[in-house]
Amino acid sequence: MTHPITRIAFLGNHLPRQCGIATFTTDLNDAIGTAFPRLDRIVVAMNDGGHRYAYPPQVRFELSDHDSDAYLRAADFLNVNTVDVLSVQHEYGIFGGKAGSHLLALLREVRMPVVSTLHTILGQPHDSQRKVMEELARLSERLVVMSEHGAALLRETYGVDASKIDVIPHGTPVVPPAEEAKERLGVQGRPVLLTFGLLSPDKGIEYVLDALPQILSRSPDAIYIVVGATHPHVRAHSGETYRLGLESRSRERGVEGSVMFHDRFVSATELADFLAAADICVTPYLQPEQISSGVLAYAVGSGKAVVSTPYRYATELLAEGRGLLVPWRNPQAIADAVAGLLGDDVARRAMGARAGALGQRMEWPAVARAYLASFGRARAKHGEGRRTSLAAQTLAGRPAGLPEVNFSHLARLTDDTGVLQHARYSVPRYDHGYCLDDNARALLLMASVEDAGTDERAAVEALAGRYLAFVGHAFNPDTGRFRNFMSFTRAWTEECGSEDSHGRAIWSLGAVLGRSQTPGTRSLAGDLFHAALPPVADFASPRAWAYALVGIDHYLGAFQGDRDVEAVGSLLAERLLDLHRRTSGPDWCWFENSLTYANARLCEALIVSGARMQRQPMLDAGVASLTWLLSIQRASEGYFAPVGSNGFLERGALPARFDQQPVEACGFVSACLAAHRATGDTSWTRHARWAFDWFLGHNELHRSLYDPSTGGCRDGLHAERVNQNQGAESTISFLQALLDMRAAQLAVAVNSPLHAMAP
Repeated sequence: MTHPITRIAFLGNHLPRQCGIATFTTDLNDAIGTAFPRLDRIVVAMNDGGHRYAYPPQVRFELSDHDSDAYLRAADFLNVNTVDVLSVQHEYGIFGGKAGSHLLALLREVRMPVVSTLHTILGQPHDSQRKVMEELARLSERLVVMSEHGAALLRETYGVDASKIDVIPHGTPVVPPAEEAKERLGVQGRPVLLTFGLLSPDKGIEYVLDALPQILSRSPDAIYIVVGATHPHVRAHSGETYRLGLESRSRERGVEGSVMFHDRFVSATELADFLAAADICVTPYLQPEQISSGVLAYAVGSGKAVVSTPYRYATELLAEGRGLLVPWRNPQAIADAVAGLLGDDVARRAMGARAGALGQRMEWPAVARAYLASFGRARAKHGEGRRTSLAAQTLAGRPAGLPEVNFSHLARLTDDTGVLQHARYSVPRYDHGYCLDDNARALLLMASVEDAGTDERAAVEALAGRYLAFVGHAFNPDTGRFRNFMSFTRAWTEECGSEDSHGRAIWSLGAVLGRSQTPGTRSLAGDLFHAALPPVADFASPRAWAYALVGIDHYLGAFQGDRDVEAVGSLLAERLLDLHRRTSGPDWCWFENSLTYANARLCEALIVSGARMQRQPMLDAGVASLTWLLSIQRASEGYFAPVGSNGFLERGALPARFDQQPVEACGFVSACLAAHRATGDTSWTRHARWAFDWFLGHNELHRSLYDPSTGGCRDGLHAERVNQNQGAESTISFLQALLDMRAAQLAVAVNSPLHAMAP
C-alpha cells in the first residue's frame, strides 16, 4: 500500500513568464492548493534562454531550457525534496534539445512517479518528435490530455495503452456578471466579439478583421476586442510585425473605430472581465492539429457562444451545438456566422447555455480533483513497481532510454577535407588541423550506422565519403604506411604515422568492407585494406595489433576464407595471447605492466578473434582480462571510473583517478558487448550499459559529458570539473558507444536501479 500524497512538484513554465503554459501551470497549482490546502506544492520553472523572472516563493528551482546539465541538477533537487508526484506540463518548444529531448534526461533520473500533461500531440510528427513523445510516454506513469481527440492520437499514432491515459479538461475561471464587466471595460450596451491570447501569425485574426465590415453592416454597434501581447518568441524573432499588421489591416478595412487592441498580458481578474463582457468568442486559428486551447476552454467554460475554425480541439469541444465551425481563412463564413448569432439572441443564448453545461465540468475545482485522482493512480502504479527504470530496459532494436543519434556536432567539425581534431568548447579549432586517427574513427562510426538502425542515411553517406577520402589520401603507397597528422593548410606534418594510427585505419577499412553495400566505397576500402595490411605483421604495438584484429574480424565476417587475411589475423592474435600469458599474474590479469589508454580494445581483440577462430583459451583470456579490467575501473561508489590519463596505472601502484577519457568508456562498452556476443552471458550487457551511463552523468562528478544541445561530447573528467571542449575523439567515442548500444539487441532486462547497476 502506498503512502498518501503529501508533496507535489510542477515542472513547466510559470507566471510571470508570459505564455499559455505558464498560465496553465500557475492556475493548476493554485486550484489544487485551494481544493487541497494541506498538500505541499513546489514548482520547477523553465526559463527561456538567459531570461530570469520574478517568480513567487513556490518556485523553488529555475531551469534554463538549453542548459543540459541543469536538467540533472533539477532531478537531484526533486529527489532530495522527497516529492511524491511530478506533474510535467509538456510542450515541445519549452524544453531544450532536439524536439525538447533534454526533458528526458531529467525524467530518467527522478525517483517519483511522473504525470505528464500533453499540451500538443502531433498527428504527423517528424522522427525526433515521435521519439521524444514515445519516450515521454514510457517514462510517465500517467498521460493527461484535454480532449478525446488527444487520447485517440496517443493510442493510434504512438501506441499508448488506453489504460494509461486520463482525459481531463482544461480548467476555466468563474466570470462576473456580463453587464458589470461591460461597464468596467467601457463597452456597455454594445455587442462584443472577443479573441484573446498571445499574438502570433497562426492565430488567424486578420480573417476576422476582413469579416468585420459585413458584420458591422448588420450590427453597427459591435466591437471586436483583441486581448494579448505579441508572443515573446515571435517578438524576439519578428518584432511587432504581426500586431502592427493587424492594426494596419483594421485601418485599411475602415473598421479601426470598432476594434480595440489590448497589447498586454492581462491578469486573471482582467481576463475574467473580458470573458464576461463577450457575447461571442472567436478562435480563427490556422493550425488544424491543435488539440488544446486555453482560450477556447475559457470561452466554453464561461458559457459563451463561439465561432471557430475546425481545429481538433474545437471540433470536439463545440460539438452538439456548443458553437459554430467555419472554414479555414474564410472571412465570408466568419461574417455570416457572427452576424447570424448577433441577430438572434435566442439562438446565441441557447448556444451559450449548452457550452456552459459542459463548462461546469471544466471549472478549476473539478479539474483539480481530477488531477489528484490521476496523481493517485500514478502513485499506486509506481508503488506496484510497474514503472521500469532506465537501467531496466532491454535493447530490442533500439534500447529504451538511450539518447537519440545526433550527428550535428560531428558535421560541424567536418569540412571538405575531413574531421578536425579539436574544438574550443563546441567551435572547431583550425590550428590543430586533422589526423588519420580521428578520420578513421569517424569512418568506423559511419560504417556502424546501418547496424544500429538509425535513419540518418543522407548525412551518413556524405560524411562517410569524406572520411574514406581522407584515409585514402593518408596512405602512402611507396612505403605501405599511413601518415597521421595534417595541418589545416592540408600539408602532412610527417612522412609516416604511428603504428596505432595505422592499425586504426585497418580497423575502419575492415568495418567498411564488412558492412557497406556501396560498390565504389567497398572497392576503394578493399584496395586500401589489402595494401596496408602486410606491414602490420611487423608492428610492435599491442594496440595496433588489437585495432587491426577487430578490423580483420569485420572483414572476415563478409569474406570468410580469405586465407591471407586469416593468416595475418592468426599471427597477431597469437602474439597478443602470448603477451597476456607472459605478463599476467594472480593479481594482474593483463597484457603489459601498466594500464594506459584504449585498454579494453586489447580484451575485445582477443574475444572476437578467439570466437572467430574457435580458440577457447584465447576467448577465455580475453574475457578474463576484461573481467579484471572491470574490477579495476569500478569506483568505490559503484560508478564506472576508467583509469585516468594523468598517470595511468603502473603494476603495484594505485590507478590515476583523472583525467578520465571518453575513448575509454567507448572501448569498454564495445568490449562488453563483444563478450556478450561471444559467450551469451547477459551480465555483459549490464556492464555495457553501466559504462555507457558514464557519458550521461553516472560518474564521479555526477556530470554529463554528452551535450544534447550540440550533439557533442565533452573531452573528459578532471578532478574538479568537466573539460568543456568537444573534440572529435570524444564526440565520436560517445556516438560509437551509442550506436553499439543501439545495435546490441540485448535480450536480458536489468532489474536493479540505475545508480546501483555497477557490476
